[in-house]
This record gives sequence, C-alpha cells and structure tokens, in this order.
Amino acid sequence: MTGEYILSIFIAAMLGGAIGFEREYRSKEAGFRTHFLVALGSALFMVLSMHGFDSFQAQPGVIIQRDPARMAAQVVSGIGFIGAGTIIFQKNVVKGLTTAAGLWVTSAIGMTASVGMYALAVAATLMVIACLEAMDFLHHHVFKNQSQQKEEDNEERA
Repeated sequence: MTGEYILSIFIAAMLGGAIGFEREYRSKEAGFRTHFLVALGSALFMVLSMHGFDSFQAQPGVIIQRDPARMAAQVVSGIGFIGAGTIIFQKNVVKGLTTAAGLWVTSAIGMTASVGMYALAVAATLMVIACLEAMDFLHHHVFKNQSQQKEEDNEERA
C-alpha cells in the first residue's frame, strides 16, 4: 500500500514538474521547482486525507466520519492564496495571472494523480502544456506579425 502512495505522489510531482519545466524554459516567474512542489504537496495532502487516518478505529458506540473532500477544499484555498500573491497590477497591466492559473491547475493535477486517476492527470498535464506552448507560438509568430504590420501602417500614414 505504501508503494502505491509513493507512486501516486511521484507521478503527481513529475506531471507538475513537466508544466514547471515549460514555464522555466520560458523564463516565467514560477518554474520547475514551484510546480513540482505544488503538485507533490497537493498529492500528499490528498493521500493523507484519504488514507492517513485509516488506523483510527471507532470506539464501541462511537461513529467516526471522514470526508476526504474537506482537505482537498483547503488545498484549493491555499493555492488560491499563493496564486493571489503572484498576480501584480501595474500601470493598467495585469501580470502573473497565467502563473497563478498554472499553479491552480497543477494543484488539481496533483490531487487527481494522488487518487490514482493517472490517465486523467496525464491528459490534463498535456493539455496545460499544449495551451502554454500554443499561446507562446501565437504571441511570437502571429500576434507579433500583426503588431509589426500595425506599426508599419501607422508609419505610412504619418
């Protein structure tokens, strides 16, 4: 059983690290270590929530109720707090929103992997990386060309 738990948190950490590697490659604020740790921590909290209290046995006449979703909700709240700290509003420009969203989804991927839903966690990781890569491509190739064209048009009018 312990081996299964270790496998689930390992997979979560690797998937979070994959997202973080993409962010690190793009020189963004939160990179490999941050995403790795968020996914690992989220997975560990979920494993703890689901199985960490299995040894507690009810006393005669006492009913023990457990709700694994309670700890998951607290993880989501905590990640929201971390994400809020990464968002900066300066000179009418918002920065860090993608980083905050990335940490949020990385946490969800960690929790998903920790409950053994590996295929879903891998699919979500691939979608996140595809989204980040696609937007980077668009910003550097499509939008950049459009901005250059607008500048050239403005120069011709002047």
